[in-house]
Amino acid sequence: MKIAIVSDLHLGYDRFSEDAYAQAREALERASAMADALLIPGDVFDKRAPKPETIAQAINIFRDISHKKWGAAVEGFASGPSRESKAYTNAPIVAIPGTHERTAEGKENALELLSLAGLLVDSSEATTTIRKGDESVAVFGLGGLSEDRVKERLTQLNPAPVQGAFNIFMFHQSTYELLPFSKDFIHYDDLPGGFDLYVNGHIHSRVEAEVHSKKLLIPGSTVLTQLKEGEQESKGFIIFDTNTGAYSFEHIHSRPFVVKHIKTEDATPKDVVAAAEAEIDSILGSSQEKPIIKIYFEGSMREGFSTGDMPFRTLSMKYAQSAFLDIDSSGMKNPEVEREIEELREGRMGELPIKELGISILGARLKEAKFEKKVDFHELFNILSEPISKEKVLRNALEYLSQKSR
Repeated sequence: MKIAIVSDLHLGYDRFSEDAYAQAREALERASAMADALLIPGDVFDKRAPKPETIAQAINIFRDISHKKWGAAVEGFASGPSRESKAYTNAPIVAIPGTHERTAEGKENALELLSLAGLLVDSSEATTTIRKGDESVAVFGLGGLSEDRVKERLTQLNPAPVQGAFNIFMFHQSTYELLPFSKDFIHYDDLPGGFDLYVNGHIHSRVEAEVHSKKLLIPGSTVLTQLKEGEQESKGFIIFDTNTGAYSFEHIHSRPFVVKHIKTEDATPKDVVAAAEAEIDSILGSSQEKPIIKIYFEGSMREGFSTGDMPFRTLSMKYAQSAFLDIDSSGMKNPEVEREIEELREGRMGELPIKELGISILGARLKEAKFEKKVDFHELFNILSEPISKEKVLRNALEYLSQKSR
C-alpha cells in the first residue's frame, strides 16, 4: 500500500495565508492522486479557534479529496478507554490534532469538526485500520500534548501494534534527539515499540531517522511559518510504500525563502543600507516571484550609532512590493553599550562601584523620607542585600527599622 504523509498545513496562518491555502491544496491533491491512503500528523489549522473562512478553506480541500475513488478504505476504528469517538467516513484520510489545535481536555478542537463532517478520520488516541485487498495498515495516533504530559499519557494508553497489519505510530511532538533544548522533550526510546513505521509532525523541516530500529519520517510543513535557516529547503510531502519500505519526497510549489548573514565592522547607517541592498538585489535578480528574505546583521557599529539609527524600516518599505523582508539586528554590537556591560561585569558604573551607587541612592531616598537621622543607611543596605530569601530579608529589614523607630 502506498501511504502519503502531509503535515503541518497551518491553514489560516496570518502572514502568509494565501501561501498556506494554495500549498496545502496542492500537497493534499497531489498526495491523494499518488497514494492509496493519506496520513496527516497534526496542525491542519494554525490557530486553536480558526476563523470561519479558514474552516471553509479546509472543507473545500477535504470535501474534494474525500470523495475521490481511493485505492484503500477504512475498515476498523478503535478508540481508547478515555475517548469516545468513531470514524464517520471510510475515506482513508487519517489525521491527528497538533499543538496548534490543542484545546482543554474534553473540549472539541477544529480537527474534530472535519472528522464529524465525515471529511477525514481523527485517530488521536485511537487505532484506525485501513485495508487494500489482502493488506491491512493500522495507524495509532497521539495528538499534540504539552511536553510534561506525553510520557504519562503514553504509559496510560500503552499503544500496541495490531497483529497481521503493517503498524504505524503517528504523533505530533518535539523530540530531544532533534531539539535538545528541554529535558521535558520525549526521547525516541520513550516511544512505544513494535511499530513498523513512525511518523511525526510538529518539526517544520524534513527529517529521516530511526526509532527502535524502524524508520521515523517527518515531511516538514507545507508552508513557511518560522523563518528559520533550516527551512530554506522546498516544501512537499512523502510517499511511503509499505510493501518495500521505499519512500520519496515529492516537492510542491512553494515561495522561495533565502537567509543571508551580513557581517559589519565599524558600520554606519549608510554602510548597512549599501550591504543590504546589494544582497537583496542579487536575490531578486534570480527569483521569478516575490521571495521571503531573512537578513541577519552581525558585527559592530561605529561609535555614536545604535541599532535605532539603522534604516531597517526604510529598507522594508523600499522592497515591500518585491520581497517579504525580515531583519534581525540582534547580532550587531554597539561599542558604548558593550562598555557599559563590561563595567557592570566589573561591578562599576563609570568610576563608582555599583554597591556604593546603591548605598548612595538608598541614602538619598531615606533623606527625602526624613529617616536619615534615625537609620544608618549603610547598615540597612547590607541587610537588604543579604544573600538569603526575600521573605527573610524583608523581615530583618522591618525588625531593624522597628528598633530604630523606638
